[in-house]
Amino acid sequence: MFKIRQVRKKDNLSLSKIIREVLIEIGVPKKGTAYADPELDFMFETYDKKRSIYYVVENNGIICGGAGISHLNQADHDICELQKMYFLPSIRGKGLGDEMIERCLSFAIDKEFKYCYIETLPYMKAAQKLYLKKGFIYIDGPIGNTGHTSCNVWLIKKLK
Repeated sequence: MFKIRQVRKKDNLSLSKIIREVLIEIGVPKKGTAYADPELDFMFETYDKKRSIYYVVENNGIICGGAGISHLNQADHDICELQKMYFLPSIRGKGLGDEMIERCLSFAIDKEFKYCYIETLPYMKAAQKLYLKKGFIYIDGPIGNTGHTSCNVWLIKKLK
């Protein structure tokens, strides 16, 4: 049974292992992507801010993935970023990505963000298909400063 909840401090180690495992599995470069983000080891602390949230997915008490929202670094006050949405293979294809995006976007709207930004890689086609389904559109270049120089596909969505 799946349960979605906010990240807790005790989740940090499990979550960093899962995210790095998924990133290796999908073949992302270790430099210029989320793999190198220093906050991967401190997800609770990273998202323990007024306009940030990170959700984890548990399956029978075991963390299997997550997704978060936070202000987009070095961008306008009203732009957030959908961040670090990764799931273990065992829970993919079950509608959890859709549900996590909905929760994240609802949070973003509640916090009065006007736009949500995403960066990804060209070969992450399933993720892009989901983002497009959720109303994101492609844009020509990056905004803000995620530090993810290897990510060269950018999308944005106007929120309500």
